[in-house]
Amino acid sequence: MSNIVEYDLIVIGGGPGGYVAAIRAAQLGKNVMCIEKRKSFGGTCLNVGCIPSKTLLHSSHLYEQSKNDLVNYGIEINGKVSLNLNKMMANKIDTVGKLTSGIAGLFKKNKVDHFFGEAKLVNNKTIEVNQKKFKADKILIATGSVPSTIPGIDIDEKNIVSSTGALEFEKVPKKLAVIGGGYIGLELGSVWKRLGADVTVIEFSDTLVPTMDKDIAKIFHSTLTKQGINFMLSTKVEGALNKKEKVQINCLNLLNNKSEILDFDKVLVAVGRKPFTDGLGLENLKIKINKNGTIDVDKNFQTNIEGIYAIGDVISGPMLAHKASSEGHVFAEQLLGNKPEVNYQCIPAVVYTEPEVAWVGPSERELETKKITYKKGIFPFSANARGKTTGDTIGSIKFLSDKDNDKILAVHIIGAHAGELIGEAVAAIEAGLTAEDIALICHAHPTLSESMKEAASLSSIGKTLHF
Repeated sequence: MSNIVEYDLIVIGGGPGGYVAAIRAAQLGKNVMCIEKRKSFGGTCLNVGCIPSKTLLHSSHLYEQSKNDLVNYGIEINGKVSLNLNKMMANKIDTVGKLTSGIAGLFKKNKVDHFFGEAKLVNNKTIEVNQKKFKADKILIATGSVPSTIPGIDIDEKNIVSSTGALEFEKVPKKLAVIGGGYIGLELGSVWKRLGADVTVIEFSDTLVPTMDKDIAKIFHSTLTKQGINFMLSTKVEGALNKKEKVQINCLNLLNNKSEILDFDKVLVAVGRKPFTDGLGLENLKIKINKNGTIDVDKNFQTNIEGIYAIGDVISGPMLAHKASSEGHVFAEQLLGNKPEVNYQCIPAVVYTEPEVAWVGPSERELETKKITYKKGIFPFSANARGKTTGDTIGSIKFLSDKDNDKILAVHIIGAHAGELIGEAVAAIEAGLTAEDIALICHAHPTLSESMKEAASLSSIGKTLHF
């Protein structure tokens, strides 16, 4: 008699995609096991990614406000505002701990079994973990991603760090180099700049966050520069020499072909992420892998091997926690024969700096490349009543709508609470609304969301009331 425990579904990976798929499948009546290599759930996002970074972003923002901004609102702090980095880090750890234990509680509530260890595929129905075997009709790979590296630069998580190491500094670096001007680099660079570091961002491209709308990127670059962050665009890092007290970086200016050696206390390598599939045994089952390292799947997330599926960062598309969660939810529904699909045109992107940047849909450049004719409306937060009351006047909302039928194609936002505001745009595009629809919807006053209404009106008819 076999002692192998059998399930309807085994999920490999307890991150935003995996745990959502496991819980929803269990809610729909499936017998589910989730396997996680860490000793806690939540994946990179919760443990060493979006949650701890956002906690530090908030803490560092409060610190900077206390030092520089509150006096403008009639709030005077008698005495020196000081930084207790240990307490700030302790708060981060506490926040992460509460959320990871929350997932464990949800597993228990929904009767999802779990096992900690590194899983390996034996065949399309069997996995092995810590010398134990489990079987399932369906196996879902949701193992996420890991930081990408640069040839010739060795990350030691002390002087040369990945995003994980940049969340664990024991003291504020005097000089911090951030290699990579994307989401991760700019967010973590902002944290340490606010806490007192001299931060230099080195980016290979001629713009920050290459996927960002160019108009928004220009405002973004200018604003971060005014905050004191240094930028070296169109610059290639050719190597780094890690010494005890400093790191020497060899940089090549791609515009004039001149090399320069710069000294820093710490260096953060933030040049993107890559799918993590090491040790899964994909090659033994001949699971098809794309050139970029992602697992090839169809619209139902099935690989070329029957019974094996994949979602999240290990498949194509933006490496975003909410994208993985959406895929996990849809996958679980599809197990019951339901037919939902992820609308990849409605996946928002957010950069949680100050100001925030958020967008959904294509940039102007993408629309022009595809020869899609469009109308544009831009409304600045400086003309918004709530923005003036709170001091949140930096930035704007850009609406892009179809020239022929007025349907909303994209919305790009830079400003306070952009990550929250973008939700209305996502819902509107998903529902197939026009710019006029948003322009005619009653928005509460005074709110920043009124700027959405005004930008929509400008896009639809070229006019608005307050600008």
